[in-house]
Amino acid sequence: MTRGAGRGVVVSVVVPARDDAEHLAVCLALLACQTRAPDEVVVVDNASRDATADVARRHGARVLHEPRVGIPAAVATGYDAARGDVILRLDADSRPGPDWVAHALDVLRDPDVDAVSGWGRFDLPGPWGGLLALTYLGSYYALGELAAGHPVLWGSSAALRAGAWQRVRGEVTRTGDVHDDLDLAMALGPGARVVVDRTWRVGVSARSVRPGRQWFRRFGRAYRTLRRQWQVAPPWERWWVRLRG
Repeated sequence: MTRGAGRGVVVSVVVPARDDAEHLAVCLALLACQTRAPDEVVVVDNASRDATADVARRHGARVLHEPRVGIPAAVATGYDAARGDVILRLDADSRPGPDWVAHALDVLRDPDVDAVSGWGRFDLPGPWGGLLALTYLGSYYALGELAAGHPVLWGSSAALRAGAWQRVRGEVTRTGDVHDDLDLAMALGPGARVVVDRTWRVGVSARSVRPGRQWFRRFGRAYRTLRRQWQVAPPWERWWVRLRG
């Protein structure tokens, strides 16, 4: 970060949302309470049929409309439009604590870090939210790193330098049913330094990990993401680059 991690750095927060007005209202209220306020919040309304866009405007967010349904298209539209030196990413059901922005900037004080990904706790009673996060996110990060050749990103809490996005914006998958966060991390490539910070935490809805048919869609997205990015560079090449570096 060439201008330090303080007020001289312009911070954009991008939140893709589709028919998620209730969750979005809570997320934006928490962003308004940050110890280091973002310079802009960009909500990408992904063809919502509810009050998502109205909620975003009421909370002072800049609203963009992406008619192509799907998180890859929505989040890429947000990243393209972000004015910040640093781009932070949340989902509408993410619950950032008051130091969420400041913590990301602190990690990015290291000029060698291109992106940082966080940890979460699902909104389940007792210890179950933390245990589920340990199982789900632990598996995701371990398997993702094996596939990508370096640590990967989790879209519910992530940050990257605008320069890193500009470098790979033409290489990410903007349409189709893929995992946009994994796709972006793999597009960044093994030459990038991605940090997984388990102390950078958000609350998140457990709806994304509930049993049901959604898991077939999730595994399908993972397959399509890996197939697409492995066509660019297979895993053994990615690991060779990493180990040589």
